[in-house]
Amino acid sequence: MILQTHADTQMPLRVAAITDVAEGIRSFELVQPDGSELPPFTAGSHVKVQTPNGLLRKYSLCNDPAERHRYVIAVKRDDGGQGGSLSMHDEVQLGQTLPTSVPDNAFPLVENARSYVFIAGGIGITPVLSMIRSFGELPPASWKLYYLTRSPETTAFLEELKEPALKRNVVIHHDLGDPERAYDLWPVLEKPNAGHVYCCGPKGLMESVRDMSGHWSRSNIHFESFNEGGGVKADDKPFQVKLAKSGREFQVPVGKSILSVLREHGCDAASSCESGTCGTCRTALLEGEADHRDMVLYPEEMESQIMICVSRAKGERLVIDL
Repeated sequence: MILQTHADTQMPLRVAAITDVAEGIRSFELVQPDGSELPPFTAGSHVKVQTPNGLLRKYSLCNDPAERHRYVIAVKRDDGGQGGSLSMHDEVQLGQTLPTSVPDNAFPLVENARSYVFIAGGIGITPVLSMIRSFGELPPASWKLYYLTRSPETTAFLEELKEPALKRNVVIHHDLGDPERAYDLWPVLEKPNAGHVYCCGPKGLMESVRDMSGHWSRSNIHFESFNEGGGVKADDKPFQVKLAKSGREFQVPVGKSILSVLREHGCDAASSCESGTCGTCRTALLEGEADHRDMVLYPEEMESQIMICVSRAKGERLVIDL
C-alpha cells in the first residue's frame, strides 16, 4: 500500500534523540512537540527534512511502522556532498525543531509475497530495516538480508542485526574497500522465483543487481536510491526541454533536474521518489537523446521514455510529452 500524502506539507518536529549508530552515521529521532501521534507510514517510506542550512533532503524511516510516536532516520556524513548531511551532523541539537514532510512511499513492501530478499549497501540499510522490523516475531514469509559494507566500524545497526532473532536470516559482508573482496550476489539471483527482491544502496550496487536480475519478472525487483536529481557528472551541460502539449520551452541548468525546472515554472508533473527508482515520473520522449540515469527503464524503452526526475539530455534539446 502506498500512502496518499501531500509531500509539500511540513511539520515542525522536535529532535528527541541523537545517536551515533556507526562511524560517520548518526540517527535522529523526530517527534511531535506536543507528544501527539504522527501521521502513519508504511515500511519503505521516506520523509523530507529541511536541514539547518536550508537544504531539503530525503531520508528513509528506519523504525517500525507500528510506532506512531516517532520517526527515526539515519544520516551518513558526506564530506564531499552539497552540505545537507554535514548540516545534520554538525548543527542539529537536541530539542531543535526540523521542518519535516509527511511520509511518502516510493519503495513499498509487497504484501503476501512468497519470500523476500533484501540487498543493502551501506546507508541503504535504513528502509530495509524498517521492513524487517515491520515483520515482528512472526514474519509473513521467509526472508534473507545481504548487508554489504566497507567495515564493521561503518556498519549501522550491526549489533541489532546480530541478535539471535535476526542473525539466522542475515549475511553481513565487509569488503574493506577492496573491489576484489566484493560479495558475489550471482548465486542469490541466478534462479528466478516468485519472491521479491529489494535493493537499496550505492548506484554501482544497484546497477549490478539490475544486471544480474534481468531474467527475473520486472515486477519482482525493487530499487531505492538516495541520489536525488541523478547527481552531477563532470561533463554535464545545460540543455533545453520543450513541452510538446503547451509548446513551452525551458533551460535545464547543470545541477537541476527536468522535474525541478518544470516545478519552478508552475508545471505539474507526477513524481514520488525523485531518484529514478519508482517510475512515477515516466514521460514519453518525443525528440532528442536522453542521458538515462534511472533504475527503471530497460534498453528497449530508452528511445521513447525518460524519467524526468533524474535523466538529462545528451544533446542540446529534448521534447517530451507534457
